[in-house]
Amino acid sequence: MAESESLETVTEHERILQEIESTDTACVGPTLRSVYDDQPNAHKRFMEKLDARIRNHDREIEKMCNFHHQGFVDAITELLKVRADAEKLMGQVSDTNRRLQDAGREVTAQTEEVIRCRIQQRNMATTVEKLQLCIPVLEMYSKLKEQLESKRYYSALKTMEQLENIYIPRVSQYRFCQIMAETLPKLREEIKEISMSDLKDFLESIRKHSDKIGETAMRQAQQHRTFNSEVQKQVTLSCAKPLYGLNGRTPLHHNGLSTEAADEEEMDEEGDRETFENYYRKQRKKQARLVLQPQSNMGYGFPVNRLFDLLFEVRDQYNETLLKKWALVFRDIFEQDNYSPIPVENEEEYKAVVSRFPFHDAEIEKQQFPKKLPMSQSVPQIYSQVKEFIYASLKFSESLHRSSTEIDDMLRKSTNLLLTRTLSSCLQNLIKKPHIGLTELVQIIINTTHLEYACKYLEDFITNITNVSPETVHTTRLYGLSTFKDARHAAEGEIYTKLNQKIDEFIQLADYEWGMAESDGRASGYLMDLINFLRSTFQVFTHLPGKVAQTACMSACKHLATSLMQMLLDTELKQISMGAIQQFNLDVIQCELFASSEPVPGFQGDTLQLAFIDLRQLLDLFMVWDWSTYLADYGQPTSKYLRVNPSTALALLEKMKDTSKKNNIFSQFRKNDRDKQKLIETVVKQLRSLVNGMSQHS
Repeated sequence: MAESESLETVTEHERILQEIESTDTACVGPTLRSVYDDQPNAHKRFMEKLDARIRNHDREIEKMCNFHHQGFVDAITELLKVRADAEKLMGQVSDTNRRLQDAGREVTAQTEEVIRCRIQQRNMATTVEKLQLCIPVLEMYSKLKEQLESKRYYSALKTMEQLENIYIPRVSQYRFCQIMAETLPKLREEIKEISMSDLKDFLESIRKHSDKIGETAMRQAQQHRTFNSEVQKQVTLSCAKPLYGLNGRTPLHHNGLSTEAADEEEMDEEGDRETFENYYRKQRKKQARLVLQPQSNMGYGFPVNRLFDLLFEVRDQYNETLLKKWALVFRDIFEQDNYSPIPVENEEEYKAVVSRFPFHDAEIEKQQFPKKLPMSQSVPQIYSQVKEFIYASLKFSESLHRSSTEIDDMLRKSTNLLLTRTLSSCLQNLIKKPHIGLTELVQIIINTTHLEYACKYLEDFITNITNVSPETVHTTRLYGLSTFKDARHAAEGEIYTKLNQKIDEFIQLADYEWGMAESDGRASGYLMDLINFLRSTFQVFTHLPGKVAQTACMSACKHLATSLMQMLLDTELKQISMGAIQQFNLDVIQCELFASSEPVPGFQGDTLQLAFIDLRQLLDLFMVWDWSTYLADYGQPTSKYLRVNPSTALALLEKMKDTSKKNNIFSQFRKNDRDKQKLIETVVKQLRSLVNGMSQHS
């Protein structure tokens, strides 16, 4: 029995010695305590065993030193031999360096001279280039001054327009151009005041000679109307329908300016023109009332000077009636539209569509039948109904026995009301209807693009039936641009909203097992369904202008990334395991692969992938467990985890900390688990200090 106990004691002492040799000094205490807790006097036998083990290690160290002693002596001898050669080599290197420095001084001086000359040459070239840009501006401004001095105000306004839109923007960084740009509005106001003064003088002159002017004007108007009635039907039937090119993406350009910018400038000019027109008409109405004022010995039963007012009231009431009628027509057209491209099976069907709507596209014409036109069936119907509205307005305007110029003006203004009020309201209501989905919104954007470009041909249509040149000073432009642009913007905003709502519906289907031990090894089903939906949706966007498709794609990716981040940091989610983090990482990888596959063309580099950069850096930090790098580089612009906010990292780490404690009640007895828990607690403290520092700084 004593022998077995002695054998057990020897074995236990051997195990303790091995544990002392293999573990850290921090854990030696509990090990040694077990020696004293054992049998009485066991520590003496353990000390003997320990002394024997020490003597054994000393002998091994001595043997190793004896074995390597001769090699150490030989190495020292070799080093002593090399020392002399090294000193000699050092001297040669120093001498060579000195001679090289002496030889290079002259080369350095000449190089600096060459650099100085090249800098001067570059500065001179830059100066010449900038002067070449400034000289045309100064020449145009000088030309403007000459035109103002010679009272050629119309030419001066055109010169101002060129200065503001073409010349000054090229050199807007210079002070003299800024002063020039500030001066131009004042000059324009001066021209406006002078023109208004001239207009008043002109009206005063007209008043003096109104009898002769009225007689001549009435005679010419009667002759013109007689001639008009004879040829009007022939002109209407024989006028050719102009065609236009449309690729659905890029607006046409003229004189270096986009049609959109040009139309906006024309609308600004219309504002000034309208001011003069209103003043002119107001004064002429006053003159007409004075002329029509009956003498005291004539009463007709009603005031003659009220005739004009009655006619205008009747015209306005008739226009309102027409607008209400066409609002119902537009509403029916939109309700019956299938919001799909128009299919054409053969040449006859293609010609039938083109006869109702001025469309021309070289690429589509090259395609073989059957083919599809990009707009839906409502576009030619809307265009035809606008023409019908113009005909209805024309019949009423002719019954007022007004001049062709006044009829032309009334037609354009009533058509503007139809486009900017009636059709615009119908489009806005259509876009907000709940049954209009993403496909329908895309088609509406395409439709409005085609209708916008067709406005020019509506103007030509009015010109053909009134025989009034569009170059006439008073001619009003159609404002279809603003109508269809506003509708497009509303449809684009609705696309972004509906797309995000659809993403939210998929996100609600997510069912993560946040306490899983390890990931499934594949992405979640709900996410793959969402990516397939986005991929098919963006294929429909190929017919949209590039900027709209890119904005929708970027908006969707950002919304998806934000939703995933919110899901991860949800306050109701208390615990997350590392396995759940790995599963979540697989899903984010699929999102990044989708972004890198260029679902919409036109993105530069990895622009779309940057939508998920916050998630990527956060997940990398937890997957690699790279807290030392994060804490060391925090706040540095070159930090690997620059987009990881300390409060975000702390919130997620707290969830994992709780999981680590709960999952294994025996973790306190294993060294690795104890070390990991201590690391988490240390990192949590440091993150809290960073968060507190940020809050105090803010």
